[in-house]
Amino acid sequence: MSNGHSVAVIGLGSMGMGAAKSCINAGLTTYGFDLNPVALDELKNHGAEAVGTDAKEFAANFDSVLMLVVNAKQANTILFDLGLADALKPGTAVMISATISADDAKIFGQKLAQRDLLMLDAPVSGGAAKAAAGEMTIMASGSAEAFAKLQPVLDATSGKTYNVGSEIGLGATVKIIHQLLAGVHIAAGAEAMAMAAKAGIPLDTMYDVVTNAAGNSWMFENRMKHVVSGDYTPTSMVDIFVKDMGLVAETAKSLNFPTPLASAAHNMYLNASNAGYGHEADAAVIKTFQGITLPEAK
Repeated sequence: MSNGHSVAVIGLGSMGMGAAKSCINAGLTTYGFDLNPVALDELKNHGAEAVGTDAKEFAANFDSVLMLVVNAKQANTILFDLGLADALKPGTAVMISATISADDAKIFGQKLAQRDLLMLDAPVSGGAAKAAAGEMTIMASGSAEAFAKLQPVLDATSGKTYNVGSEIGLGATVKIIHQLLAGVHIAAGAEAMAMAAKAGIPLDTMYDVVTNAAGNSWMFENRMKHVVSGDYTPTSMVDIFVKDMGLVAETAKSLNFPTPLASAAHNMYLNASNAGYGHEADAAVIKTFQGITLPEAK
C-alpha cells in the first residue's frame, strides 16, 4: 500500500539498500538507483516501483531524494554534473546522507536552493543491520519545511532522528565528530587485539573478555569479530576511514582544535591503505602490526 510519498534512493550499498527496503516496507513508492545491476535486481524484487542507473528519467515523479553515496564528489556528480537537480520538480526535498564536510553541505544547500529545492543535511549511522531494520540514527539539520517534507522517509528509515538545527552543515559536523570516535575505537581495538596476539592470548578469548567488560565499545564488538573470524569482507572499508578521518582533520584545522588520537588513528588507516588493505574491512588496520599471527578464515 502506497501512502502517496514517492522517494528515490540513490546509492544501494550496505546502508542504501537497507534504507531503500525500509522505505518499501513502510509503504513509500520507492525508486532505486545504482551502477550495480545485482543491487538493482535485489531492490526490484523487494518491490521497488522502478530501478535504474539514471534517476533523471523518473525525476518528475519524486517527492524526495535520499542520497546514500560515498562522498561529496559522487553527490555533486549526480546532482549537478549529470543534472538530476535540474530535472527535479520545485519543492522536492533532497536528503544528503553521505559523510561530507560542513562546507560541502553548505555549497549543496545553496545550489539546491537556487533551483527551488529543499535540502536536509542528514548523515546516518548504525551500520547495515540497523539500515535493514529501518532503525538508522540520523543527525540532521535543515529548514522546518525540509524536515516536514521528508518526515515519511525519516519515519521509514530511522530509529532516532536528531534535529541539530536549521543551519545546513551542522548535521555534517555532528557526523564527523561521531566518526572521530568510531575511527579511534576501531584503531584502539586493533591495537589491543594485536597486542593480545603478540602475547599469545587466543583472540576469541580476548574478544569474549572485552565484550563482557568495561573496555568494550560498539565498534570493538562489531569490528573485532572480523579479526577473530579472519574474515575481512567489507561492509565498511579501510579507505572509508582514510576519508572520514581526513574530514575530522580538516574540521579540526578549521576550528584550530587539536585531535591527537584522531591523528594517530588517521595515520594507522593511511598505513593500512598504503599496504594494500584499503578495500578490505576497516578492521584490517590490524594487519599492519608486525610480528603477529592473525586468525585466518576457516
